[in-house]
Amino acid sequence: MTGFSKVLVANRGEIAVRVIRAAHDEGLAAVAVYAEPDRGALHVEMADEVVPLGGATAAESYLDIAKILEAARLTGADAVHPGYGFLSENAEFARAVGEAGLVWIGPPPAAIEALGDKVSARRIAEKVGAPLAPGTVDPVRDAEEVLRFADEHGLPVAIKAAHGGGGRGIKVVRERGEIPALYDSAVREAVAAFGRGECFVERFLDAPRHVETQCLADAHGTVVVVSTRDCSLQRRNQKLVEEAPAPFLSEEQNRELYRASGALLREAGYVGAGTCEFLVGRDGTISFLEVNTRLQVEHPVSEEVSGLDLVAEQFRIARGERLTPGHPEIRGHSLEFRLNGEDPGRDFLPSPGTITRFEVPSGPGVRVDAGFRAGDVVSGAFDSLIAKLVVTGGSREQALRRARRALAELRVEGVPTVLPFHRAVLEEAAFAPELAGADDAGRGGAPPPGSPSTRAGSRRSSRGSSPRAPPPGRRPGPTSSSSPGGASGCPCRRPSGRRSPASRRTTTCPAPRATGSPPRSRAW
Repeated sequence: MTGFSKVLVANRGEIAVRVIRAAHDEGLAAVAVYAEPDRGALHVEMADEVVPLGGATAAESYLDIAKILEAARLTGADAVHPGYGFLSENAEFARAVGEAGLVWIGPPPAAIEALGDKVSARRIAEKVGAPLAPGTVDPVRDAEEVLRFADEHGLPVAIKAAHGGGGRGIKVVRERGEIPALYDSAVREAVAAFGRGECFVERFLDAPRHVETQCLADAHGTVVVVSTRDCSLQRRNQKLVEEAPAPFLSEEQNRELYRASGALLREAGYVGAGTCEFLVGRDGTISFLEVNTRLQVEHPVSEEVSGLDLVAEQFRIARGERLTPGHPEIRGHSLEFRLNGEDPGRDFLPSPGTITRFEVPSGPGVRVDAGFRAGDVVSGAFDSLIAKLVVTGGSREQALRRARRALAELRVEGVPTVLPFHRAVLEEAAFAPELAGADDAGRGGAPPPGSPSTRAGSRRSSRGSSPRAPPPGRRPGPTSSSSPGGASGCPCRRPSGRRSPASRRTTTCPAPRATGSPPRSRAW
């Protein structure tokens, strides 16, 4: 067993708040780090100790490995949790944490390298028999290889950055003549975003669903699939709405997702929390996409339907404890709505500014994970995620009804957000067929004045009529007899706009860019 008592959270925003809360629940001390724009942030005030990193950009702060390790040394932290984004999938950082004598709360560096490289991950998937669309085993050398692949397997094809993520470095080719230009574009984007330009090619599944499995793996060979999730509602290949379990899957599809996920992680020697992502085509074809070697933004929906605290499970695994064998029983249905500081009326343009009003909903089945409060500034230097609204019910229909009520209660002013989009989505029969035709009396609250009444944009593809079936060994859960289909364009108009212990210490990091006085504690 590897014990630790003080966790440094190498992140910001709502995920830093989430990890700090879990640490306090476990009786652990929490250390926060911050860049200058985050001086008065919620995660800074909640931590037991704080260290300024200096700088106003990610490169000058949250991506600076030396500064973060120095912060751990100064505070005596004996473990590091990376959250998601920033350095969370950086094998070099994971290795440096271990070499500094600290506990890394994440997967082994070798597993991050094997699964973070999409070509290497594809080889592992082929070895264990995971479902795969046709694709190249190795990165392609030039556009000519892409042309030959397209001639053999047909169009459309996807050119993907081998070391990419977050929807960047992906180009979809629908016309053969576009291949040379789009290949060059994919390489340039990959170099700019990830520092490496290698790309591979695979057959593109048109209008697929994005389905994933939340997994946990311990150092003793046990792999648990916590739940499936559907994350198909996206903009620019980045998720907006997620739900668990993934609806409208057959029992056979569920069984294959569980089997393939366990086999992938065992073969890679994975330890920790991770997510196996798949595409499900209109014809039901499943194709492995990638493994995210970290906690996902959408992890709360899996927590809600399984009863597990996934951050606490990460702590347990990092201590060397054994997981309880067997997949958790799924109870009910949960949806997550990301509240980004973006303007849906301007193609989801990030819109930094000061939040002047922030009133969150409550009531049965409602959870809000937030990293901001009224008066906080949403910086343009970092991710635009303000909070996540997570709504759970005994069935998908009940969760949708509660979500409509909660979204109607939620108020954010001062910065544009995607809130009008989410409200419109729930009025769209393609996404919420269970609510189609419902009158105001059944809504649990009518939409507030100014909410869009036109149709919601959706990247969801047509779905089959099969309801969700439980994976092997599960009791049947609630199902839906209806299935959404089709897609439409975005209607959204521009919107109108824990503690903080007295003993908390601020440690000044001696790095050159760390300046200024420490933040002051403030009650909340």
